[in-house]
Amino acid sequence: MKIVDQDPGASSTVSYAGLIEKIEILRSTLRWASKLDRPEIEKLLRQAGALRDEVMQRSHKERFVSAAAAEPARSDLSRRQRRKALIERSFIFEGAFGDNPKLLEALETAEKAAPTGLPVLIDGESGTGKELMARVIHANGDRADRPFVSVNCGAIPDNLLESELFGHCKGAFTGAVHDRKGKFESAHTGTIFLDEIGELPLPGQVKLLRVLEAHEIQRVGSDQPIRVDTRVVAATNRNLRKLSEEGRFREDLFYRLGVIHVTLPPLRERKDEIALLFEFFGDEAAEALKRRPIEMTRRLRAFLLDYSYPGNIRELRNIVYRLSCLAGQTADLEHLPADIRPGSHPPPAAGPESGANGQSLSSDALNETKRAASDLAEREFLERGLQEVGGIVVELAKRCNMNRSHLQVLLKKHGIHSKEFRAAARAPKAI
Repeated sequence: MKIVDQDPGASSTVSYAGLIEKIEILRSTLRWASKLDRPEIEKLLRQAGALRDEVMQRSHKERFVSAAAAEPARSDLSRRQRRKALIERSFIFEGAFGDNPKLLEALETAEKAAPTGLPVLIDGESGTGKELMARVIHANGDRADRPFVSVNCGAIPDNLLESELFGHCKGAFTGAVHDRKGKFESAHTGTIFLDEIGELPLPGQVKLLRVLEAHEIQRVGSDQPIRVDTRVVAATNRNLRKLSEEGRFREDLFYRLGVIHVTLPPLRERKDEIALLFEFFGDEAAEALKRRPIEMTRRLRAFLLDYSYPGNIRELRNIVYRLSCLAGQTADLEHLPADIRPGSHPPPAAGPESGANGQSLSSDALNETKRAASDLAEREFLERGLQEVGGIVVELAKRCNMNRSHLQVLLKKHGIHSKEFRAAARAPKAI
């Protein structure tokens, strides 16, 4: 059955409805047939049910094929028209988005990939909305009413990875007091989102590749294979191609995951989106805090529109929530976090009171020196902490009573890679 070769003048809705009706009549007839043995009837019922599911899936896909066929070439549309077309096609996207060409390309790719079962790899900087994009792909596919299971590969200790993903049987190891489903079983017939896939250790990559190829898993402590029908969407903020060239990520797994590749641009390249996100997150924060949406002074708004947002959309959201919480009705610069708040006075020019390196001997210079010393101490603390916990970020966050995402931002700020500490912890120590 080919949906792309149908007669354009024919009504696909009627043809599909008629076919489904015939299938239902067949099922009803078989259920009460008297000349067939019961096992034969059950077998035919299963075949009819499978055919019905396939027809429903193809009907869902046809809507996207028709939309793609009717869609003008991208070169014939402006960015604003492309954005409007996405919205008019009822492409589900919970949030605000602008008309950045890279973002529009990512959304259009996601729209076409959604109704298929192909694996999708989403990359981009931390905080650009990769999990949101994964949920968009799931919500626009034929598995929308099935489970969506999210897994943070960087937060699972190596010794628990196989149990977490594939489950375990009772008595498989100390503490396994009962059978437990893994994430892939929980996501059966739905979508599994593998976040921070670049942090997955090599042994885990081998096992994941096997699942993608054979579509079956084995629980820890069991030899019985279990079939799973799970769509895989993975995300990373690292360059997997470079990691595969360095031997730190399997090349075959990279190509298996990246059948459809979606790249999300950082927020600093999507300046037109910032004002939209102010309104979106402002309303969201007002609803959460049970108060009116916050207003911003002109100088605060100008600063935030020009700010680079190293933490991307996540950082912008946190800032808006902070302003909504700390300010009254109107927020100003003093309500910003101290580390991004602009100085009230520009640094004075070098003069007779400057030091040997040209730095002014003033209160501003002293503050800058304190900040540099603080950054150095912060970096040393993070490196020492990662060394103590063997590079496990979630464990360090627990010990420091800190949010893991904030800890990730600090690590990125200092250019610290937790995977290097995990590799050092696993390396055999010289006697």
